[in-house]
This record gives sequence, structure tokens and C-alpha cells, in this order.
Amino acid sequence: MRRGHEHHFSFAQAAKAESELGAWLTGRVPAEWFQGPPEVTVDREEIVVVGILPDVELGADAGEESVGAARSGRIQQFREDTREARMRIAREAEHRFHRKVAWGVRIGDVERLFTNAAVPVMTRLRMPERQVLDTLIDAGVARSRSEAMAWCVKLVGTKQSEWIEELKQSLQHVERAREGGPQIA
Repeated sequence: MRRGHEHHFSFAQAAKAESELGAWLTGRVPAEWFQGPPEVTVDREEIVVVGILPDVELGADAGEESVGAARSGRIQQFREDTREARMRIAREAEHRFHRKVAWGVRIGDVERLFTNAAVPVMTRLRMPERQVLDTLIDAGVARSRSEAMAWCVKLVGTKQSEWIEELKQSLQHVERAREGGPQIA
């Protein structure tokens, strides 16, 4: 796998990387850590590994706050108990796949990422776009332009998720068509 400085990381490349990484991590991560193999997501800079922890058993009369506290405790316990081994596996994966590794867990409806890369993205904005970001800062929605930008990206991802998914599928279709086209030496 080439170093992560290409201009575009295609869906085909991402799928191949996720498949290879998923297989490697399934073999490498201790089976008793998670229920089933961990979910692996890959982009140009980062590998995110999220495992499912068994839910807490508190009995039917436990309130939401008790369940939430028990889940938080279980997540913290897992994080502390596995820290050294996770760091060792991350170093091996970073060496082998040339990307940073972030770990996370899901338990019930709670998902928590332990470490997650915040990758700087170069962008050029004109005044109307900067004013949108500055309004979000002035309103207390964000503390900085980069936080405001991240908020905007999350909002589009949430509100337009079906459209984004449609775009991804269309791009995968285009890639398959390209791959099936004539090969010029």
C-alpha cells in the first residue's frame, strides 16, 4: 500500500484496504475483547477500529441513568485493561498500513472513540462562507472556524445522508465501469 499522500483515495482502494485490514485485525485482536469481529473503517489518514462490548446486566427495573453509568464504567474498564495491548496493535498496524489507528467501542446505544485523528484540511473560503462560520462562533455553537467547519460537515452528513450515500454508490458504479474498460499498456 502506498503512503497516504495521493490526491484521491478511491472507494475501491478503501474497500480493499478495509478488507485487508479487517482480516488482519480480526486475526490480531484478542477474540475475548469484543462480541464478533471489530468494525474497521479506513480513509487516507486513519484506521478506526470499533468493537462491540457485551451490554451490562442490571435487571429490568434499572433506570436509564444507572444503565448509562454502568455502560460508562464498562467502557472505562475496557479502555484501561486493554491500553497497552491496543497501543502495541496500533503500532504494528501503523507500521504495516501507514495510517494512524483510532480505537472505539459500542455498548448498547453508546459509542465512544478513545483516540481519533483530527486531520487539518486546507480550504479556501470566500467572505460569505467565512461569515457563516463566524456567526456560528458568535452564537456559541463553535469555538473556532475549524470547529464551525466540522459542525457544518456533520450537519450535511446527517441531514443529507441519503444523498451522500447515493453519491457514494454512483461513484462506486463509475469505478467499476472504469475498471471494466479497455486497459491501455
